[in-house]
Amino acid sequence: MRRIVLMALRNFFIFPFWFYRICKYGNHPEKYDANTRYSYLSKITKRINKTGRVKIECTGLENLPKETGYILFPNHQGLFDALAFLETHERPFATISKKEVQNVFLVKQVFRLLHCIMIDREDVKQAMMVIREVAKEAENGRNFILFAEGTRSKNGNHIGEFKAGSFKSAYYAKCPIVPVALLDSYKVFDTHSLKKVTVQIHYLEPLYYEDYKDLKTHDIAKIVEKRITEAISKAEAARGNEYTS
Repeated sequence: MRRIVLMALRNFFIFPFWFYRICKYGNHPEKYDANTRYSYLSKITKRINKTGRVKIECTGLENLPKETGYILFPNHQGLFDALAFLETHERPFATISKKEVQNVFLVKQVFRLLHCIMIDREDVKQAMMVIREVAKEAENGRNFILFAEGTRSKNGNHIGEFKAGSFKSAYYAKCPIVPVALLDSYKVFDTHSLKKVTVQIHYLEPLYYEDYKDLKTHDIAKIVEKRITEAISKAEAARGNEYTS
């Protein structure tokens, strides 16, 4: 959390202007299209990350489907994860987020700008409605981020089990599934360090509907989980070789 304070202090004088614009864009989607809104938020994020002493290393952008209407499935490390996407992912996306955070200051305004969808994990009926809504919107060309672990792992670069139900929206939409591996994202906000930190984000090869149409969601979850685990292991091994060379 100390790094959040650092970011706030270093952007203290410009923050009111940013906040005003975020609210303006989020409250008037009829005036500002998704690309305009997202581009502005991405621009702010890059400055915030830089002033917070965070560097993003990104690979695999070429793996993103050419068409829109796909769902990104990353591992979930912490509060910083979304900012890694906002800096590197060029096209607008929305998140599916738990309702408990929908009224948090600034988070609320950013979610409104991105037109995120809130889910009540305790309400099975509402959760199913969200799954159907996301599927419909993905069919219509919107991109989403869905954290299939359900909650942050709190275990560094070791990922938790991916929930099969998280993949139902993609299955219903018949849309591409893009695994994404995050490394060291937890170090930004979930530790007390202010040292420079490098976060890695790796966009992996997508699974298209033809690849998973005959599989159960449980099997899809295992495939995506395995790909991300392997990507993290490979990245950590490469980093270790750099340190010893």
